[in-house]
Amino acid sequence: MANTVQAKKRARQAEKHRQHNASMRSMLRTYIKRVIKAIDAGDKAKAESEYQVAVPIIDRMARKGLIHANKAARHKSRLTHHIRDMSA
Repeated sequence: MANTVQAKKRARQAEKHRQHNASMRSMLRTYIKRVIKAIDAGDKAKAESEYQVAVPIIDRMARKGLIHANKAARHKSRLTHHIRDMSA
């Protein structure tokens, strides 16, 4: 339990940041799921358009440190491969 004024403030800030990060992480997952849903439906045009919307979100979350840069690259790579394999 925080006893000092500074520790109480940091506890408040930490909770606020945790909630914001959770919201951003949820948004990221939603955009990724939209692409996956379009891929599963077999709609290549929709998958590509959803991918174009998702990429800047993924990059932004990596830049802000919410996810690691390699994880962002992995997501983008896997989605790209799935979309590319749809035409084959």
